[in-house]
Amino acid sequence: MSKSKLKKCLIVGAVAVFSALPLGMFAQQQYRVAACDWMMLKRQKIGEFQLAKDIKADGIEVDMGPLGKRILFDNKLREPHFQQLFRHTADSLGIAVPSIAMSGFFAQSFLGRENYKDLVQDCLQTMDVMGASIAFLPLGGSGEEWKQPGEARQEMVRRLHEVGEMALQKGKTIAIRTQLSACANLSLLKEVNSSGVKIYYNLQDAVDQGINVCKDLKKLGADNIAQIHASLTDSVTLDKDPRIDLHKVKKTLDKVKWKGWLVVERSRNAQDVRNVKGNFSTNVAYLKEIFSDY
Repeated sequence: MSKSKLKKCLIVGAVAVFSALPLGMFAQQQYRVAACDWMMLKRQKIGEFQLAKDIKADGIEVDMGPLGKRILFDNKLREPHFQQLFRHTADSLGIAVPSIAMSGFFAQSFLGRENYKDLVQDCLQTMDVMGASIAFLPLGGSGEEWKQPGEARQEMVRRLHEVGEMALQKGKTIAIRTQLSACANLSLLKEVNSSGVKIYYNLQDAVDQGINVCKDLKKLGADNIAQIHASLTDSVTLDKDPRIDLHKVKKTLDKVKWKGWLVVERSRNAQDVRNVKGNFSTNVAYLKEIFSDY
């Protein structure tokens, strides 16, 4: 066989082999699935990565640790020993860390903390350690007053702009959970005026308030959604929950061309709420079944 014919055969053979393989092997996955470490009772515990592997998640949302009356988060990932240990363990198990959570702000007011920039800076540094690009900032502990025009609103906007710009300088995003509708979120983002701040969309919030999730996602738009908590209030696991049609949610996200991480927070079987492996593995498997790229 001549060299030219041999070369042609090799090219044809290579094309045939690569054509037979799924496209997802060569393109970035549109959707990946993770779980919250604090909801799996593994907040900043080294076993969270093996647990993520066991439930077949692609990643884990690592929390900054409790806050309470402390000045800073009880964050062991400031220490070089734990930084190396956590990063090595995550890498060796193939578990990504898409986001770092400041869950302390579920109970603590972001408006009530004078050192809010120190707390966010601590989170941004932890994100560097774990290779995360999203910081989860819930505003649930800040009350309701800031949601209306007034001084509290102005202060919230000012603070969010500041931390958004801090994140932007490091190539990261502050993802806020507001419990607001898409229209209200769009107004807030316009006031904040920082591309370093986006919405951490929570399916539970929309469903609990009777908001049409698909219409809300379309209105909000892909560019304004940093990440999605893809679970509902504890009752049953996602595969048994009639309150949401995740097939329609996927079609909506496909249509608006959003891609990113779906993170399981709740949707635990209320009759077996502490069965971490059972609840989370069921939810992860169901999300992967629906949101599979191929």
